[in-house]
Amino acid sequence: MKRRGILNADLSGALARLGHTDVVLLADCGMPIPAGVPVIDLALVHGVPRFEQVLDALLEEMVFQRCVAAEESKTAPAGVWLADRFDAIEYISHAELKDLSASAKLFIRSGEATPFANAALVCGVSF
Repeated sequence: MKRRGILNADLSGALARLGHTDVVLLADCGMPIPAGVPVIDLALVHGVPRFEQVLDALLEEMVFQRCVAAEESKTAPAGVWLADRFDAIEYISHAELKDLSASAKLFIRSGEATPFANAALVCGVSF
């Protein structure tokens, strides 16, 4: 058994298969899931797990070189959550973020029920 880090076997394995510049879409429970993109659905009930909890777990395990979020998130709680964790965030419209999600290598659905709690995280390298 793992001592620490992400324990969900499917999520841990999917993260291990990602490479430089691959996109991970971390989503709230309402974001449409694009066809053909592998999904790890962590949602249990509304609010569980929270977007912040999943984001923090991802940031402990992964290197992300870029964060892309919806312009609309700037005035929502998710905007604060992202700004607290990333030095720079690229903003696009929510519609554009939905389009971008179709090119993601991995879609992670949280139980977050707060509007615009979605982010495209672009994988970096650790060296």
